[in-house]
Amino acid sequence: QVQLVESGGGLVQPGGSLRLSCAASGFTLEDYAIGWFRQAPGKEREGVSCISSSDGSTHYADSVKGRFTISRDNAKNTVYLQMNSLKPEDTAVYYCAAAASECHFEYEYWGQGTQVTVTS
Repeated sequence: QVQLVESGGGLVQPGGSLRLSCAASGFTLEDYAIGWFRQAPGKEREGVSCISSSDGSTHYADSVKGRFTISRDNAKNTVYLQMNSLKPEDTAVYYCAAAASECHFEYEYWGQGTQVTVTS
């Protein structure tokens, strides 16, 4: 059974950090590009970051550049999103998704999401 499971969300104060995890089962995660997306209440889903399979290149939305870092641990079949200097506008449900090889391909598998809330 193909599955992506996110974890690591929570409540944090502005300026704080969280590390999200995206664990895969039923397929080899390193064969896929893994993207992180987020959706805030009343807003459209937006792409946050992605790491490709072919060359390991990483991509970030302008709003998170310099603050978020995506990485993968192939031995654990897991991708991480390290989020530093969090802002209230980062509050959203964060989802990871898998696409065949490249970040701009169609995402085939999605996780259920993890809530991130940044508030004082």
